[in-house]
Amino acid sequence: MSILNNAVTVFAIILVTTATAQKPIVQTKYTADPAPMVYNDTIFLYTSHDEDDAEGFKMLDWLLYTSTDMVNWTEHGAVASLKDFSWAPQDNGAWAVQSIERDGKFYLYCPMHGSGIGVLVSDSPYGPFKDPLGKRLIDTDHIWNDIDPSPFIDDDGQAYLYWGNPDVYYVKLNKDMISIEGDVIKINSKPDNYQEGPWVWKHDDHYYMAYASTCCPEGLGYAMSDSPQGPWEYKGMIMDATEKTRGNHPGIIEYKGKSYAFGHSYDILKSKTSTFYERRSVDAAEMKYNEDGTIQKIPYWNDKGPDQIENLNPFRRTEAETMAWSEGVKTKKEQDMIYVTSINDGDYIMVTGADFKDGASKFNVSAQSFSGGSIEIRLDSKEGRLIGTSKIDKAYDSCKIYNSDIEKVRGIHDIFFVFKGKSGELFHLDYWEFQK
Repeated sequence: MSILNNAVTVFAIILVTTATAQKPIVQTKYTADPAPMVYNDTIFLYTSHDEDDAEGFKMLDWLLYTSTDMVNWTEHGAVASLKDFSWAPQDNGAWAVQSIERDGKFYLYCPMHGSGIGVLVSDSPYGPFKDPLGKRLIDTDHIWNDIDPSPFIDDDGQAYLYWGNPDVYYVKLNKDMISIEGDVIKINSKPDNYQEGPWVWKHDDHYYMAYASTCCPEGLGYAMSDSPQGPWEYKGMIMDATEKTRGNHPGIIEYKGKSYAFGHSYDILKSKTSTFYERRSVDAAEMKYNEDGTIQKIPYWNDKGPDQIENLNPFRRTEAETMAWSEGVKTKKEQDMIYVTSINDGDYIMVTGADFKDGASKFNVSAQSFSGGSIEIRLDSKEGRLIGTSKIDKAYDSCKIYNSDIEKVRGIHDIFFVFKGKSGELFHLDYWEFQK
């Protein structure tokens, strides 16, 4: 009996570990083509968006997520869509976007597949973004190749835009970032195994171009140069191609003393069905350089994900759409508000690394009830220590704040909000916070 009990316990631990793995970053939507940007000590992660019913590529808008710890990510919904480009088809084609900041303005370079590359501008990284041109920024005779734009500003202030599949192109951007200088240049000696999705950056004195490499499946390859205009010398793979994923797309940043590589996988889709659809999910991993500037190879996205950079403050109002992991729930944006929706019995949200310091004894949550239910507040696993239960009353037309006492909790813990109730959607969640 003791051997059997031990085996059951080990199996349960494995299940909990798998359920709370922080791979991929977003579980409430299908996201792809990560475009991380660092601004004001925050990571702004723009992504393309595969619709839930996509079979092939079905992409209508671009999403934004933010984080300051590389683990807990807050959704901000769609910040731009095909509808922002009056000259582009509206029914499909919102492919890999990339962003950059210059002189207090924020630029989104957006490819509409088969329609060229446009640009949107905003005074805020959160938007709203507007089309300043009313036409394509990049307009060539190889328009079907014009995808995956990647802006880069060199130390001397000169800006460039790179893009392309199966060839790679670049052009100089003027300081206004919405007009070009000179001709579009095709890189004749493109890096080995280049497929698409260039991402250009500088580290120390080296210029780098990462890209989706080989097809298919695609890994992440990279090349180096002494100039943003090349020539580019292939250096190897940041991540090898693997049958675990069909496509990939790099995004590289340096943040708080570390470097990170972003990409995407089909891992969430594969956990639900063996049928292949174009429904991808963004992943991230820490990336390290060798002394000569070359990049150490990253294994396939692991379950743990990057280390948490800083603890989460549970005493501050936290939007419910802030998550390290979740199961079952979805999110919805209405006007400027985002809610956690599709909450059913047994679903949960997890945030990681919350520092309760000397102690918390109260919990407040803003929710709109439908059939009603409760939120179990557990520590460190879905079946972990129960410190309190917040009862959510039935049938309210708008959000109401619910207050509940909890067992006093101290120190650093992962928090699991486990939802309980009868069949059907229980409630929507707006935000939560703990009090001393």
